[in-house]
Amino acid sequence: MMKISYLVLGPFMTNTYIAWDEASGKAVIIDPSFTPEHIWQAVLKLGVTPEKILLTHAHVDHIAGLNFLREKYPDARVYMHEKDVPLLSSASMNLSRMMPEPVLCGKPDVLVCEGDHITEGAMDFEVLETPGHTPGGISFYEKKEGIVFTGDSLFEGSIGRTDFPGGSMTTLVGSIRKELFALPDEVHVLSGHGNPTTIGIEKRSNPFLAGA
Repeated sequence: MMKISYLVLGPFMTNTYIAWDEASGKAVIIDPSFTPEHIWQAVLKLGVTPEKILLTHAHVDHIAGLNFLREKYPDARVYMHEKDVPLLSSASMNLSRMMPEPVLCGKPDVLVCEGDHITEGAMDFEVLETPGHTPGGISFYEKKEGIVFTGDSLFEGSIGRTDFPGGSMTTLVGSIRKELFALPDEVHVLSGHGNPTTIGIEKRSNPFLAGA
């Protein structure tokens, strides 16, 4: 069974998720944000072992803790989509240029795309391509648990901004309708900011997508 803990971190109140396989204690960290020492302390308190770091996209508030965690867990492999790799090494593209210390990260270990599966213990995350907020935005769907981690693609009552470099409203709305709204209504949506919701609720009431 998959267990999930999460922290709300940094000036943008970003959700960083720690998901782990209860039987093995092996964990994945999704979107490590600011103050990564809090993530590290949470991992220690939970008594789990991070094996993978999954990035829904590469904006600063979702990668700010990546370098720290790579030092703490050098064997943990980083997974992301190829189209967001350029953001890791560009402060202007990952939106950290105006911060006191720009965030620059090395390349991922594994590139994933639509339909790939990332497994750890009993956990099985299917990769869904949900670009539009960034060119390489992806979501991670755990079918058995009925949970999808959507990053900044889909929120409770909203969708991701598309006025950043590489963003596209048409692309984002299209990818949500094609990939996320194809999931069962009861699937829980855990996004990069804000509260949990479900696919069914967003189909019915999201002002950007109602009637989709």
